Amino acid sequence: MGITGPPAVVSKFTQGEKPRRCTTNPFNSIKFFVLCHGLLQFSQLLVSGYMKSIISTVEKRFGMTSQNSGMLSSLNEIGSTVFIVFISYFGSRVHRPRLIGCGGILVSVAAFTMSLPHFIMGRYVYDRTISSSVDNITDTCQLTPMAQQANNETCGTDSVQGDYHMLSLLMVGQLLLGVGGVPIQPFGISYVDDYASNRNSPLYLGILFAVTVLGPGFGFVLGASVLRLFIDIDKTAAGDIDLEFGDPRWLGAWWLGFLMAASCVLIFSFPYFFFPREMPKEGSKDHQSDSNLEKKLGESKGKQEDDVTQKMSLLQFIKSFPRILVRTLRSQVYLMVVLAQVCLSALMSGLTVFIAKFLEQQFSVTASFANLLIGSVHVPGAVLGILMGGVIMRRFSINLRGSAIMCCLSIFVSICAATPLLFLGCATQKVAGVNYPLNSTLDIRMSCNQGCSCRDQVYNPVCAASAIEFISPCHAGCQNVEVNAQRKIVNYTNCGCVPDPAVVKPGTCGTGCYHLLLPFMFFLTLTGFVATLCQTPSFMLVLRSVKPEDKSLAIGIQFMLFRVLAWLPGPILYGSTIDSTCIRWESKCKTKAACRYYNLNLFRSRYIGLQMLFQCAAFLLFLMAFYFLQRDLLRQGKQAKPSTEIQPPPKECEEREVLMDQGSDSKSQLQV
Repeated sequence: MGITGPPAVVSKFTQGEKPRRCTTNPFNSIKFFVLCHGLLQFSQLLVSGYMKSIISTVEKRFGMTSQNSGMLSSLNEIGSTVFIVFISYFGSRVHRPRLIGCGGILVSVAAFTMSLPHFIMGRYVYDRTISSSVDNITDTCQLTPMAQQANNETCGTDSVQGDYHMLSLLMVGQLLLGVGGVPIQPFGISYVDDYASNRNSPLYLGILFAVTVLGPGFGFVLGASVLRLFIDIDKTAAGDIDLEFGDPRWLGAWWLGFLMAASCVLIFSFPYFFFPREMPKEGSKDHQSDSNLEKKLGESKGKQEDDVTQKMSLLQFIKSFPRILVRTLRSQVYLMVVLAQVCLSALMSGLTVFIAKFLEQQFSVTASFANLLIGSVHVPGAVLGILMGGVIMRRFSINLRGSAIMCCLSIFVSICAATPLLFLGCATQKVAGVNYPLNSTLDIRMSCNQGCSCRDQVYNPVCAASAIEFISPCHAGCQNVEVNAQRKIVNYTNCGCVPDPAVVKPGTCGTGCYHLLLPFMFFLTLTGFVATLCQTPSFMLVLRSVKPEDKSLAIGIQFMLFRVLAWLPGPILYGSTIDSTCIRWESKCKTKAACRYYNLNLFRSRYIGLQMLFQCAAFLLFLMAFYFLQRDLLRQGKQAKPSTEIQPPPKECEEREVLMDQGSDSKSQLQV
């Protein structure tokens, strides 16, 4: 008895059982992987959402049109589109956690790259009445040799090329952001689905899908925070900043959020280099019931089906991809649903990029407050809609036909909810010489400021008591300035274009309809909530309308179409639409730069109208998908009619008697 004890202990370790300290390794836990991936995915999408929140500030800083800024926002989709096919091929051939970590590091490098222009460029120069520089240039009406010289804008070749170089850094950063983000979500989801238990996998994937919406939302909140800080806060002392937050010339610290988000992405990327290529299946040591055995048999069968793709070389896979693409697109239900989702994605791509700018222009709010509204009100409404759509489908066990009906109803109700947005807005403020003729002259150069030598490209708006705005105190004919003890401008006086007793205040007059902001946000959030109810049922229609062996590639094709047809052209289309409503462009070195004033009624009707156009197109496509689905179900019903429908008793008895009179072959046919 005493001899048999030690061999038993030795056999315990020689049989391959790992020490307890190895089983507690967090990098062998799929739960820890879900936690890390949720943090990385959140920080990666934080960068994307933050970029959209600062787009209006970037336009003003670099003198860009909305079309150019929309093109800048779409550049990250180019890198994603190029590599999306290779992701479908390399699915399980690579060390997925390490590739995810490399993608995260590339995203971090991209975010750092996009912040570089601020450190390379000089300080932000804006038009101001009182300057601390030696020449003491003023924007008031005074005819002096210095003012006459200031009327000419100095533009050199170096300054123009420098602006292009700065924009090229933003473009490179956007391209790297798209390339780095390619492996993060697909490889992370497939890794979780492979090694999570069948019971916990939907929960883990639901958490990751929720993060995909929360990440951009927090990006808008981050933008709201940093835009309250002055752009040159690292270069200028606080006492030397003579602009106040809310001034139309104010630019926030757009670069600071990139540094913060890039640091988060970099930190959350390192754990992926310690995860194994393969880890034990969650719950694999538990007792396997019959249902678990059936599920494992189904998984092995799916792996056998995937072996056909796994044995292909990369060249063979690329050659076969067009054939698989055509075969998948031949499914009419799949094609209609994907095209409807493309319309909704194009809507969201333009809405998320320019909605903050829309609120700034329509309701005269700051960029910080507009981003705060989007991140804390509109995005949570969309998240709630996605969750409610899944809950409704599970609660009522909605089938494919019900999913199509649910998609049609949600889009129709969202169109009704969006209709009031066409009327909830403001008219353009009266800007003398721009859209309001002063002294019967629609020109910024008028008789009242003819001898002032005002600069045409200046932007230092002031507001008269009659709610008439001038683009500068010089164009208002103001000759004197009243300042307080802190050298802050209080009033402009002795203004030739304004009645003598009236004073002119610094700053824009605004649109004067701030009270409409609350109902506008209500209907905007309601529209987003109702429209996102169809996300879960539409994805169920996609997954059930293709062959099981084509399911993974069908999802890849779906997201490729999203990028090519929606996310890439969507912001450019919205930007061009917004530019068509501009009535006063900024002039920068005799070229058109950022827009200073919009026709707000035209802005609102075209911006919201384009949104409703995409909604109507999606509604019609979902109706067509329902029609094709109904037709296919009827055909299947006719083919299965002898075995599924209850026949009249006399006929059923006759058939049974005929089958019973036949031999064993007929008996086997009856069993089938």
